[in-house]
Amino acid sequence: MNQARAFHHRIDKALHDDQLRRNFRSALSGIQAKREIQFPDDTQLQALREQARAVRASALIHQPELLERLEANLTANGIQVHWAEDPEQANAIIYGILEAAKARSVVKGKSMVSEETGLNQYLEERDIEVIESDLGEFIIQLAHEPPSHIVAPAIHKNRREVAELFHRFYPDIPYTEDIDQLTQSARLILREKFAGADAGISGVNFAVAETGTLCLVENEGNGRLSTTAPRLHIAITGVEKVVEKLSDVPPLLEILTKSATGQPITTYFNMISKPRQPGELDGPEAVHLVLLDNGRSRIRIDAELLDTLRCIRCGTCINYCPVYVQLGGHAYGTVYPGPIGIALEPQRLGLDQVGTLTSACTMCGACAEVCPVKIPLPTLINRLRAEAVNLQRTSTPLAGRGSLRKPGEASIWKIWQRLYSSPGLYRLFSFAATRMRWLTPVSLGGWTRYRSAPRPAARTLHELARQEGFRHE
Repeated sequence: MNQARAFHHRIDKALHDDQLRRNFRSALSGIQAKREIQFPDDTQLQALREQARAVRASALIHQPELLERLEANLTANGIQVHWAEDPEQANAIIYGILEAAKARSVVKGKSMVSEETGLNQYLEERDIEVIESDLGEFIIQLAHEPPSHIVAPAIHKNRREVAELFHRFYPDIPYTEDIDQLTQSARLILREKFAGADAGISGVNFAVAETGTLCLVENEGNGRLSTTAPRLHIAITGVEKVVEKLSDVPPLLEILTKSATGQPITTYFNMISKPRQPGELDGPEAVHLVLLDNGRSRIRIDAELLDTLRCIRCGTCINYCPVYVQLGGHAYGTVYPGPIGIALEPQRLGLDQVGTLTSACTMCGACAEVCPVKIPLPTLINRLRAEAVNLQRTSTPLAGRGSLRKPGEASIWKIWQRLYSSPGLYRLFSFAATRMRWLTPVSLGGWTRYRSAPRPAARTLHELARQEGFRHE
């Protein structure tokens, strides 16, 4: 099945799942309402967005030297730094660290980059137990599903579905649909895992070059337990997460939490700079950081597409996307769904692999209006649409350029361009189209699946104007 057909199949499946769509509508409406409360003053919001944009843009411009400073300061602090070009290399590095430490069980904090590399499956195939400790990630791990949202991975499930899932895997726990009791049950299950785990793996929200500090933002405390309870902590993140100074973090943290969940601040903000020091009673004995490129350096080369890397993974663009709310994250078939996924994944994986994602956008502009770091997502998506059908050679290293070009469609647009650039030809075409309107086809491919085929009027606009006495001067 080619990418377009597979994408359309997933879309059709999502559109026929009424419960799924109700789940998304209910959850996203609540998140939007909470966000609006956090930003009552639009002037202050726009000032904060501009500050956050400037911080991220500056970090990307100076990324090479910031990464060098980050590595130097982390190393000086006792944290071991590893560089990975692609997912295979990142997974192999992490597995090597675990093997050297004789670690056979891992508790894992939330990490979209580890989803990007397929880390869980990689480790499980090598007989290392991996337990997701974030509640949402724990739920979808039980369901053997990927995340449906980058912040709320189980947003597509309601309380009844979660209750049935818990009852199936833990029949000794009394069945309940009460959210607080379900959360308490998960807490009891996971606490045993934290206590017995050989290693913890986490993501990173911001990596501070100035101080060699890894910052983790979370609400449940599972990130803090994953990074401190086991004797070994491995963090993995994309190279774009680096920021220059510790003072750059507060504006990013403020707009991240308010945008992502509608909270003034998250419950926990973790700052990790060193492994356990002599005399300290807790913390890991060793800390490792894996910095993953996976196409990010290639994206950074293009002055326009570079803006994609400003993303702080808040999910706000997803929350306001009218397409996402109808389809959910799984319909996209990629790690990152929604507008940011449409912009990032074709660059990361290639237009020939997931270029059809660019069609899942109405160009309404809602994502750009709410993005906390002002990524011009519609502009980037439109650029990728053009690149997908562009056969001309350019300096932009986009894999799969021109792979979605259809010769017949391209010929039609060339004819259309010629007609519109010549007044005489346009008038002739308009006259012929009105007189032979009965030849208009009833089916126009996907367009007429949900719409009636347009038919030319019986008379052209110029004819109607002349009939009313208007004359062209």
